[in-house]
Amino acid sequence: MTDLPRGVLAALVTPFTEALEPDTKTLFAHCRWLLGNGCTGLVMLATAGEANSLSLRQRLGMIDAAGAAGLPLAQMIVGGGSCALDEAVTMTKAIAAAGAAAALLLPPFYYRDTGEEGLFRFYATLLERVGAPQIRAVLHHRPQASGAPITDALIMRLRREFGAIIAGVQNGAGDWPTTKALIASFPELAIFSGTERLLLETLRAGGQGSISATLNLTAPLAGAVHEEWESREADGLQMALTTLRQVFDHYPTPQAPKEMLAQVTNLACWREVLPPLLPLPPQISEELSERLDDLASWRALVVSHSA
Repeated sequence: MTDLPRGVLAALVTPFTEALEPDTKTLFAHCRWLLGNGCTGLVMLATAGEANSLSLRQRLGMIDAAGAAGLPLAQMIVGGGSCALDEAVTMTKAIAAAGAAAALLLPPFYYRDTGEEGLFRFYATLLERVGAPQIRAVLHHRPQASGAPITDALIMRLRREFGAIIAGVQNGAGDWPTTKALIASFPELAIFSGTERLLLETLRAGGQGSISATLNLTAPLAGAVHEEWESREADGLQMALTTLRQVFDHYPTPQAPKEMLAQVTNLACWREVLPPLLPLPPQISEELSERLDDLASWRALVVSHSA
């Protein structure tokens, strides 16, 4: 098994200034809250963080700023994927140099008919050009968005070629059968579910934990599940966590988590999203807030975040 962070990893959403630049001061304060309230690790510059809409300058700047702010990069996985090979190489080199736990590598998307051979060529060329044996890569499987599935055959081929550099897989598809199969097929890898609805099942099956955008809000409850995963108490905690997450499942990400962070913290910067995304309409925001207010677990989380 790898030494990547295990348990609860929030896929960080990104606050923006009015000029649509990353508000790293607000983000890093939130990171410290998460690490003190249930998160065992963080994932920066993932799809939930709108990384695909950020320029290379902005993404590299966020990595530099995280290091300068003293964030524990050894507990952080950082998104390095890009459709542009040269950008992916530059990002992954920066992630390695910063001392992050791993690079989360999206497959190149849009060109959906390249198959396993095309994906292998992309990942192999990327890792060869990075040339950093200490780097650890987590492959991001989310075929419903990328159109590029991370198949067992591709994982095995990359493992044969690059060994321990291929350290894990995030199942962003969000289903249990795929997560369960990955854990069974690759016990030496860190397998993350893409939703905290599956946190307890993933841990009990031998997986690494969950990476999820809604953990920006649900981290304290998810952290309790992680702490108690070997006990009977964990089942009730997971039930409450699942109920909370299921409310968010009816609304878009990252807009819904960002809207609720804006409401909880009273900071409008959380509400900003980069074009072409649009913020939640006021009526939908009110509906989401009312549905969450009906849950005792949500009210407790609000108190925790406001403290």
